[in-house]
Amino acid sequence: MQSTPASGGDLRLQDLIDEAVKNNHEILMAEAKWKTSTFRIPQAGSLPDPVFMIGYQNEGWKRYTFGEMEGAQWIFSASQMIPYPGKLSLKARMAERESEVLSRDYESVRLRVIKRVKELYHDLFLAHKELELIKDRAELFSRIEEAALSRYSTGMAPQQEVLMAQTERYMLLEKEDMLRQRIESLEAALNTTIGREADSPLGRPHEPDIRAYPFEMKDLLKIAYENSPELRSREGMVSAASARVSMAEREYYPDFTLTGSVMKRAREFEDMWSLTVAVNLPIFYKTKQRQALNEARSLLSEAEHELESVRIMLSSEIRDNYSMLRTAERLMDLYKNGLIPRTRQDFEAALTGYLTGKIEAITVINRLKALIDLETLYWRQVVEREKAIARLEAITGLKHQE
Repeated sequence: MQSTPASGGDLRLQDLIDEAVKNNHEILMAEAKWKTSTFRIPQAGSLPDPVFMIGYQNEGWKRYTFGEMEGAQWIFSASQMIPYPGKLSLKARMAERESEVLSRDYESVRLRVIKRVKELYHDLFLAHKELELIKDRAELFSRIEEAALSRYSTGMAPQQEVLMAQTERYMLLEKEDMLRQRIESLEAALNTTIGREADSPLGRPHEPDIRAYPFEMKDLLKIAYENSPELRSREGMVSAASARVSMAEREYYPDFTLTGSVMKRAREFEDMWSLTVAVNLPIFYKTKQRQALNEARSLLSEAEHELESVRIMLSSEIRDNYSMLRTAERLMDLYKNGLIPRTRQDFEAALTGYLTGKIEAITVINRLKALIDLETLYWRQVVEREKAIARLEAITGLKHQE
């Protein structure tokens, strides 16, 4: 596969989305299925093939009597079955509605894959960010360890405090290894989603550009009811089922087969011709046409209930993800502007107090661990917010803007 802007180095979300839309096999299969269905529309609206027949009629068994006997003749005929008026247009409409459903399904798959790319991208960013935080905070644990060694060398602290600080630093190294393994797993999943080999190189994701989210709940519900491919797909299924009911009702009426024949005779016998119309008689309507109509009505009822079910499900998913988004924003503000600055101050004060012998090592370590946890929680809420936005975009059919 040719290299792309998303390979190695800087990793931009839009590059990955473009590549996934172009190469993801789930999207390509859904697109092929939709395009295949468009070829059925003209087929459904076409007349059945005409039938040409050639035959010979002989008089007697002993010899070929063409030209000798009046009844001996070659027969040429052509027939065309003509459905009852309106049947062909209904069949074409059914095929068109089914193609529209597959078109919406394709769009739904495309949005679902884009959502998956966004989620993996932001999870990968979080793993890199947590790894960066661990590296930064490992230096702070080194400061605690140096202070403990200094106090131990002067007899102001037991060796246990040195060991405690070293243990915490080693535990960070263990978390670092676990995060590196998580990064590899996320990169493999992201590569698979965009249609690459699992071990293709990927760079580091950009930090999310946190902008004010412009939509309220009522706006999202309105947009989803108007644009959601999943909802449009179910509406198409209702329309197709309605056309199927009309078609089943039209099957009570007979079709016609028009046949024209020419009987070729020789010598003094004049040629003959005939024109006939055959009509099928739907006399078994109780077990055939009526049951087909019942089936079509049942399918229509099923499609209508499924449409309402999807409408309710979309409303629930929008409310759930919108609540996640706003909750994440409140927590981000709490961590960034309240808890993290205060905990950082507490840690610096505790470290100073430990150097002067006023505070025990365990207090400094606990405050540093609390700082690391809060910073990690902040970035997790950033990612949860971005993932909630990605899910809302997939549900409502909103276009992605990086």
